[in-house]
Amino acid sequence: MWGHLEEAAVGRVGARVVAAVVIVACVALLGPSAPNGALIARPLPAGAPREVVADRVMTWNICNPCNASGQNLGRAVDIATYAPQVIGMQEACVRDVEMIREHLEHVYGLVYHVEYGSVLRSRSRCGGWPWSPGGFGQAILSAAPMTDRENVEYPDGGSEDRGYLAVTTTVGGRSVRVFNTHLAQRRQEDVRAAQTPVLAAAVARHERAIVLGDFNAVPEAPELTRIWAVARDADPACRPPSTAGCRPTTDWFSKFDYIFLRGITARGHGVHPSDFSDHDLQHADLDVG
Repeated sequence: MWGHLEEAAVGRVGARVVAAVVIVACVALLGPSAPNGALIARPLPAGAPREVVADRVMTWNICNPCNASGQNLGRAVDIATYAPQVIGMQEACVRDVEMIREHLEHVYGLVYHVEYGSVLRSRSRCGGWPWSPGGFGQAILSAAPMTDRENVEYPDGGSEDRGYLAVTTTVGGRSVRVFNTHLAQRRQEDVRAAQTPVLAAAVARHERAIVLGDFNAVPEAPELTRIWAVARDADPACRPPSTAGCRPTTDWFSKFDYIFLRGITARGHGVHPSDFSDHDLQHADLDVG
């Protein structure tokens, strides 16, 4: 079984390498924009929404460092294909998010507000001048304005500072508290076990809440127990203690990414591989009530 999984993983990564090479070649030949300065539009798949879907949310670890030329235009295409009302991004550099927003607005007509939850400033991650490294962490994009921003750093981030970003915005016509987090790296179970009670306590204070993020843990991991106690995953097949139906969200076929819901139900759910990250996009269509 593991041999088949490894073979599939290598094939998937290989396809992404080919896609990256094609993008590099195209950018080298055509440049990132037309001669008049207009951004080049890549066509969306048939059936893609023409405007933001008001009750749809998405989570995506966009991967950093992933330095294929043209990646931010590719990420914008992937997002525009599903046009969510709210997007939670992890491993997000401010400069990348701004480029993605520019492509979404000027190429696809999707306008998003943004709030950042940067907990780390790192030139190695995000470039920038040595005395002003780029902000790195979480970002929330919302088609509706956001208020009551809260940026919380966990007492112990593990090998890298981590935290959560929370805002109040509108989803499906209702006011909702939205959280976006990235927990400690995958082999740091004890650190995550100290982070999830902090997040769960904040979520529990709200009647309606959406928790987006990369939790770096599979559904049955003990450190997620506190989160399962206050919310449910949008994936209807993913309900501990039975987790066999949980759809994987990474290139290594683990479910690390979640859309947790409190006081809200999901009408639809999807996981979508991308050529521009080692994590899949995940979206959910919600009944906010």
